Amino acid sequence: MRILLIEDEALLGEAVAAHLNKLHAVDWMRSIEEASGALQAVAYDLVLLDLNLPDGRGLDLLRSLRKAGRSIPVIIVTARDQVRDRIEGLNAGADDYVLKPFDLDELTARIHSVQRRAAALPSPRFKVGILEIDQPARMVWRGDEEIHLTAREWALLECFVSRLGAIVPKAKLEEALYEFGAEIESNAVEVYVSRLRKKLGSNAIRTVRGLGYRMTV
Repeated sequence: MRILLIEDEALLGEAVAAHLNKLHAVDWMRSIEEASGALQAVAYDLVLLDLNLPDGRGLDLLRSLRKAGRSIPVIIVTARDQVRDRIEGLNAGADDYVLKPFDLDELTARIHSVQRRAAALPSPRFKVGILEIDQPARMVWRGDEEIHLTAREWALLECFVSRLGAIVPKAKLEEALYEFGAEIESNAVEVYVSRLRKKLGSNAIRTVRGLGYRMTV
Protein backbone atom coordinates (compact mmCIF):
# COMPACT_ATOMS: atom_id res chain seq x y z
CA MET A 1 0.00 0.00 0.00
CA ARG A 2 1.31 3.46 -0.88
CA ILE A 3 0.36 6.19 1.59
CA LEU A 4 0.52 9.97 1.26
CA LEU A 5 1.28 11.63 4.61
CA ILE A 6 0.44 15.35 4.68
CA GLU A 7 1.88 16.79 7.90
CA ASP A 8 3.95 19.91 8.57
CA GLU A 9 5.12 19.05 12.10
CA ALA A 10 8.65 17.72 11.58
CA LEU A 11 8.94 15.46 14.64
CA LEU A 12 5.50 13.92 14.18
CA GLY A 13 5.96 13.51 10.44
CA GLU A 14 9.30 11.76 10.93
CA ALA A 15 7.85 9.43 13.57
CA VAL A 16 4.78 8.49 11.51
CA ALA A 17 6.75 8.02 8.28
CA ALA A 18 9.39 5.86 9.99
CA HIS A 19 6.75 3.71 11.68
CA LEU A 20 4.61 3.17 8.58
CA ASN A 21 7.61 2.56 6.33
CA LYS A 22 8.09 -0.76 8.11
CA LEU A 23 4.97 -2.02 6.32
CA HIS A 24 4.10 0.40 3.53
CA ALA A 25 5.51 2.90 1.07
CA VAL A 26 5.08 6.42 2.47
CA ASP A 27 5.50 9.78 0.73
CA TRP A 28 5.65 12.67 3.24
CA MET A 29 4.53 16.12 2.09
CA ARG A 30 4.45 19.22 4.29
CA SER A 31 2.03 21.50 2.44
CA ILE A 32 -1.10 21.48 0.31
CA GLU A 33 0.91 22.56 -2.72
CA GLU A 34 3.32 19.63 -2.38
CA ALA A 35 0.49 17.20 -1.67
CA SER A 36 -1.56 18.36 -4.65
CA GLY A 37 1.36 17.73 -6.97
CA ALA A 38 1.92 14.28 -5.49
CA LEU A 39 -1.77 13.39 -5.84
CA GLN A 40 -1.67 14.29 -9.52
CA ALA A 41 1.39 12.15 -10.13
CA VAL A 42 0.74 9.05 -8.02
CA ALA A 43 -2.30 6.81 -7.48
CA TYR A 44 -2.18 6.58 -3.68
CA ASP A 45 -4.05 3.93 -1.70
CA LEU A 46 -4.65 6.16 1.33
CA VAL A 47 -4.05 9.71 2.57
CA LEU A 48 -3.21 10.83 6.12
CA LEU A 49 -4.25 14.47 6.25
CA ASP A 50 -3.48 17.17 8.81
CA LEU A 51 -6.03 20.00 8.91
CA ASN A 52 -3.77 22.95 9.71
CA LEU A 53 -1.12 23.34 7.03
CA PRO A 54 1.19 26.27 6.23
CA ASP A 55 -0.54 27.16 2.97
CA GLY A 56 -4.18 26.38 3.72
CA ARG A 57 -6.76 24.07 5.26
CA GLY A 58 -6.59 20.33 4.85
CA LEU A 59 -10.38 20.22 4.59
CA ASP A 60 -10.24 22.29 1.41
CA LEU A 61 -7.91 19.72 -0.15
CA LEU A 62 -10.24 16.92 0.96
CA ARG A 63 -13.28 18.66 -0.50
CA SER A 64 -11.47 19.22 -3.80
CA LEU A 65 -10.63 15.51 -3.98
CA ARG A 66 -14.24 14.50 -3.40
CA LYS A 67 -15.55 17.14 -5.80
CA ALA A 68 -13.25 15.69 -8.47
CA GLY A 69 -14.71 12.23 -7.83
CA ARG A 70 -11.58 10.87 -6.11
CA SER A 71 -12.65 8.11 -3.72
CA ILE A 72 -9.19 7.54 -2.23
CA PRO A 73 -9.54 6.79 1.52
CA VAL A 74 -8.60 9.76 3.71
CA ILE A 75 -7.87 9.71 7.45
CA ILE A 76 -7.75 13.11 9.14
CA VAL A 77 -4.96 13.40 11.73
CA THR A 78 -5.30 16.55 13.80
CA ALA A 79 -5.16 18.15 17.25
CA ARG A 80 -8.56 19.79 16.71
CA ASP A 81 -10.73 17.82 19.11
CA GLN A 82 -14.02 19.69 19.01
CA VAL A 83 -17.05 17.62 18.03
CA ARG A 84 -17.97 20.17 15.36
CA ASP A 85 -14.52 19.74 13.79
CA ARG A 86 -14.95 15.97 13.61
CA ILE A 87 -18.41 16.35 12.12
CA GLU A 88 -17.12 18.83 9.53
CA GLY A 89 -14.29 16.49 8.58
CA LEU A 90 -16.51 13.45 8.21
CA ASN A 91 -19.11 15.41 6.26
CA ALA A 92 -16.35 16.63 3.94
CA GLY A 93 -15.65 13.00 3.03
CA ALA A 94 -13.08 11.73 5.53
CA ASP A 95 -13.11 7.99 6.22
CA ASP A 96 -11.78 8.30 9.76
CA TYR A 97 -10.60 10.92 12.24
CA VAL A 98 -7.59 10.47 14.56
CA LEU A 99 -6.76 12.94 17.32
CA LYS A 100 -3.23 13.98 18.23
CA PRO A 101 -1.42 12.73 20.24
CA PHE A 102 -2.04 9.14 19.17
CA ASP A 103 -0.41 5.74 19.48
CA LEU A 104 1.39 4.73 16.29
CA ASP A 105 0.11 1.16 16.49
CA GLU A 106 -3.45 2.45 16.80
CA LEU A 107 -2.89 4.57 13.70
CA THR A 108 -1.69 1.48 11.83
CA ALA A 109 -4.78 -0.44 12.95
CA ARG A 110 -7.05 2.36 11.75
CA ILE A 111 -5.26 2.45 8.39
CA HIS A 112 -5.84 -1.27 7.93
CA SER A 113 -9.48 -0.92 9.02
CA VAL A 114 -10.12 1.82 6.46
CA GLN A 115 -8.28 -0.19 3.81
CA ARG A 116 -10.45 -3.24 4.51
CA ARG A 117 -13.63 -1.18 4.23
CA ALA A 118 -12.45 0.34 0.96
CA ALA A 119 -11.72 -3.13 -0.42
CA ALA A 120 -14.96 -4.55 1.06
CA LEU A 121 -13.03 -7.08 3.17
CA PRO A 122 -15.08 -8.15 6.21
CA SER A 123 -12.42 -8.58 8.91
CA PRO A 124 -8.66 -8.49 9.63
CA ARG A 125 -8.53 -12.24 8.93
CA PHE A 126 -10.32 -13.32 5.78
CA LYS A 127 -10.38 -15.98 3.09
CA VAL A 128 -9.54 -15.60 -0.57
CA GLY A 129 -10.26 -18.87 -2.29
CA ILE A 130 -8.14 -21.52 -0.56
CA LEU A 131 -5.97 -18.86 1.06
CA GLU A 132 -6.51 -17.43 4.54
CA ILE A 133 -4.92 -14.05 5.20
CA ASP A 134 -4.35 -12.26 8.50
CA GLN A 135 -3.48 -8.72 7.46
CA PRO A 136 -2.37 -7.19 10.79
CA ALA A 137 -0.22 -10.23 11.58
CA ARG A 138 1.05 -10.40 7.99
CA MET A 139 0.41 -14.16 7.86
CA VAL A 140 -0.93 -16.35 5.05
CA TRP A 141 -2.12 -19.97 5.04
CA ARG A 142 -2.87 -22.25 2.13
CA GLY A 143 -5.13 -24.84 3.68
CA ASP A 144 -3.32 -25.94 6.84
CA GLU A 145 0.09 -24.83 5.57
CA GLU A 146 1.49 -21.49 6.67
CA ILE A 147 3.13 -19.63 3.80
CA HIS A 148 6.10 -17.43 4.61
CA LEU A 149 6.35 -14.27 2.49
CA THR A 150 9.12 -11.73 2.27
CA ALA A 151 8.33 -8.06 2.76
CA ARG A 152 8.31 -7.46 -0.99
CA GLU A 153 6.07 -10.45 -1.65
CA TRP A 154 3.66 -9.22 1.03
CA ALA A 155 3.60 -5.73 -0.51
CA LEU A 156 2.49 -7.19 -3.84
CA LEU A 157 -0.04 -9.51 -2.19
CA GLU A 158 -1.65 -6.52 -0.48
CA CYS A 159 -2.02 -4.86 -3.89
CA PHE A 160 -3.79 -7.89 -5.30
CA VAL A 161 -6.02 -8.45 -2.26
CA SER A 162 -7.20 -4.84 -2.25
CA ARG A 163 -8.26 -5.24 -5.90
CA LEU A 164 -9.55 -8.80 -6.03
CA GLY A 165 -10.72 -9.80 -9.49
CA ALA A 166 -9.52 -6.52 -11.02
CA ILE A 167 -6.49 -6.02 -13.24
CA VAL A 168 -3.58 -4.48 -11.34
CA PRO A 169 -1.26 -2.56 -13.69
CA LYS A 170 2.44 -3.32 -13.54
CA ALA A 171 3.10 0.33 -12.63
CA LYS A 172 0.94 -0.04 -9.51
CA LEU A 173 2.90 -3.10 -8.44
CA GLU A 174 6.17 -1.24 -9.03
CA GLU A 175 4.94 1.52 -6.72
CA ALA A 176 4.34 -1.08 -4.01
CA LEU A 177 8.04 -1.97 -4.19
CA TYR A 178 9.31 1.60 -3.84
CA GLU A 179 9.29 1.37 -0.03
CA PHE A 180 12.33 -0.88 -0.38
CA GLY A 181 14.29 1.75 -2.29
CA ALA A 182 13.65 4.10 -5.19
CA GLU A 183 15.77 2.00 -7.52
CA ILE A 184 14.13 -1.25 -8.60
CA GLU A 185 15.14 -3.51 -11.44
CA SER A 186 13.07 -3.42 -14.62
CA ASN A 187 11.94 -7.03 -14.15
CA ALA A 188 11.28 -6.80 -10.40
CA VAL A 189 7.50 -7.22 -10.75
CA GLU A 190 7.86 -10.32 -12.92
CA VAL A 191 10.34 -11.82 -10.45
CA TYR A 192 8.13 -11.33 -7.40
CA VAL A 193 4.91 -12.34 -9.14
CA SER A 194 6.68 -15.56 -10.11
CA ARG A 195 7.72 -16.14 -6.51
CA LEU A 196 4.16 -15.53 -5.30
CA ARG A 197 2.81 -18.04 -7.80
CA LYS A 198 5.21 -20.68 -6.50
CA LYS A 199 4.01 -20.09 -2.94
CA LEU A 200 0.30 -19.41 -3.46
CA GLY A 201 -0.36 -21.68 -6.44
CA SER A 202 0.47 -21.47 -10.12
CA ASN A 203 -3.02 -20.22 -11.03
CA ALA A 204 -3.32 -17.71 -8.18
CA ILE A 205 -2.16 -14.76 -10.27
CA ARG A 206 -2.83 -14.53 -13.98
CA THR A 207 -1.04 -12.34 -16.50
CA VAL A 208 -3.30 -10.10 -18.56
CA ARG A 209 -1.03 -9.40 -21.48
CA GLY A 210 -0.37 -5.73 -22.08
CA LEU A 211 -2.45 -4.66 -19.05
CA GLY A 212 -1.08 -6.20 -15.87
CA TYR A 213 -2.01 -9.01 -13.49
CA ARG A 214 -5.15 -10.32 -11.82
CA MET A 215 -5.49 -12.39 -8.65
CA THR A 216 -7.93 -15.21 -9.33
CA VAL A 217 -7.85 -17.56 -6.31
